[in-house]
Amino acid sequence: MATSLKNLSSYDPEKVPDAGKMKFGIVVSEWNEEITAAMAEGAIETLKKHGAVEENIHLITVPGSFELIFGSRLLAEKHALDAVIAIGCIIQGETRHFDFICQGVTQGMAELNLEYDIPFIFGVLTTQNQPQAIDRAGGKHGNKGNEAAITAIKMAGLNS
Repeated sequence: MATSLKNLSSYDPEKVPDAGKMKFGIVVSEWNEEITAAMAEGAIETLKKHGAVEENIHLITVPGSFELIFGSRLLAEKHALDAVIAIGCIIQGETRHFDFICQGVTQGMAELNLEYDIPFIFGVLTTQNQPQAIDRAGGKHGNKGNEAAITAIKMAGLNS
């Protein structure tokens, strides 16, 4: 379903496992910080809403979305985590840089999912403009951070 037809913050809480004993890593890109900070806040609030305790949520920041791959791997290797959430925002510009970064981050996150025995969640917005990103970071389409947190809990639950 297209994001424009779905609120990213809508889900059935009955289908979400208890996160009380789960440990999470969150890697947040500093690029487009207005967007990524709102998404990170949504992810943390959602994890806590489902029982995760603050000391079991490890948060780091990286300069940009491409660096989410290394940051995610670093968290996984330094902490015994049940899932890692990568939060970023890549907005289309005037050059092909957008395409290369989107492809690189997608491929890198996919490889982490194959290499490690925990889920790495792709909480990266890839939008045409800033208003679209705002709409998906707590605006009219909800918050991608909430969706990423729910996905992390569900995937970690599969692995327990």
